Amino acid sequence: MSALDHVVFLKFGAYSTADLSINTIPLKVTSMSISTNKTIPSVEVPLSGALSGESITAALDLGMASKSVSLQGFITEQAINKKWSESDAPTGAKTYTPIEIAQMIHSSVDSTGIQTYQSINELVFLYDSKVGNDGNSRTAVSIPFTYASRGDEGKLDNYGTRDDLKSDFPTSSTSEGMKGFIRSFETTIDSETIDVSFNLQFEIAEVFPSGKVATKLADALS
Repeated sequence: MSALDHVVFLKFGAYSTADLSINTIPLKVTSMSISTNKTIPSVEVPLSGALSGESITAALDLGMASKSVSLQGFITEQAINKKWSESDAPTGAKTYTPIEIAQMIHSSVDSTGIQTYQSINELVFLYDSKVGNDGNSRTAVSIPFTYASRGDEGKLDNYGTRDDLKSDFPTSSTSEGMKGFIRSFETTIDSETIDVSFNLQFEIAEVFPSGKVATKLADALS
């Protein structure tokens, strides 16, 4: 699928490069389920069956849906390259044990979006795509799974959308994945193996506060 060793990554809030080896945690996932639940208020229309012989339910589509991803797998010892803004911060990838990586993710769940070097706010799941944003066939490219649709503003699948509001369809493995937060993270430490198994629930959402908000507050108070 890809030249990368992994196809699932967790990105820290401080991720700002086109390099999936920096400020990310690669995961070995054995199973994944993606859930999309539509929220539409509905009501049965009184007397509709008496007049037409067929009852009618009226529904109002307000554009609401909940989206989440469930992951199961295991964490192995691996090199992670974390870069900080401090000039004296260590550079280069460091080898972390499975428990160290698990601890890092648990710490992220316990933090807020303000701690951009600690919190995780994006899930990347790469898959092969043979149809581009223009609707034409292409050589298979690994792109992140997202809820974006193909086409420019008002075209193809994006008919009826505004360009300044819609998400861009992914073009490469470093395109933006699913933004949100880790709802829950469970790990099992087994004495018979050095790997750490995990269950992770990720919810797609616009998260507030974020690091940008913290920066603006700091500027305002300085």
